[in-house]
Amino acid sequence: MIPSSILGIVFALASAVSWGTGDFGGGVATRTKNQFQVLFLASLPGIVILGLMALVTGEPLPSWRDILWAFSGGLSGALGIAYFYQGLSRGNTATIAPTAAAIGACLPVVFGILSIGIPGALKLAGFVSAIAGIWFVSRPHGDRTLLDRQGLLYAVIAGTGFGVFFVLLAQVEHGLVFGPLVFSKLAALVLATGIILSRGGRVPALASSPVAILAGVFDAGGNAFYMLARQFTRLDVAAVLSSMYPAVTVILSCLILKEQVSASQWSGVVLCLFAIALISM
Repeated sequence: MIPSSILGIVFALASAVSWGTGDFGGGVATRTKNQFQVLFLASLPGIVILGLMALVTGEPLPSWRDILWAFSGGLSGALGIAYFYQGLSRGNTATIAPTAAAIGACLPVVFGILSIGIPGALKLAGFVSAIAGIWFVSRPHGDRTLLDRQGLLYAVIAGTGFGVFFVLLAQVEHGLVFGPLVFSKLAALVLATGIILSRGGRVPALASSPVAILAGVFDAGGNAFYMLARQFTRLDVAAVLSSMYPAVTVILSCLILKEQVSASQWSGVVLCLFAIALISM
């Protein structure tokens, strides 16, 4: 019998792998599509797959309270992505990415400490190591762009959106996984559609970017694994481990696109692995 805490850690790491793979696909898709068109396309498979999973598993319909938590979480996460992309468009990748990622990981830790108490010393050390690892692994190779005030604002809003996403989704009733996530993805779809139309753009056709659709499949998987992780472990543990997705994106970029990975990024990967060991103890 696998201890529930270990199951939570396994699901959280599976979430990081799935989210990291989805982000890699989304990054590839944005080479030919507007980032919000990619967000629109990536939201669609999540709604379909998660809806089908809810039906197949016989999961009960979420209450209006859980729908509100999930929709709010999805809106927060989508807003985080919107400001994240806006920040990146200003050429501040080297500081936008790690700042947003670190804030997104820190907020659930603070919320967890305030709501359910301080975890053990080893887990706290693991959180510190993980956040440091996420910071280093998110910094692009060779980028020395300075962060201006506007870029800092975008990074803070993006990271807050990611962190609030973790916290709000964790408020959904235990036992519910797929149903609430449908409404979370619906919120992202609504936001993406609104941004596209407000900018005078067109909603993309489904066949226009298969990579974006595939990225959406992995993103939906990351959401599901995070919700499962939350069933078996503390919010802060689930959120911090799930937030290690940048390490997966970096490794895939290295293996598939043959992109160079800096020494600091590899040190970030090592710190993340060290954090997993500490949090698992």
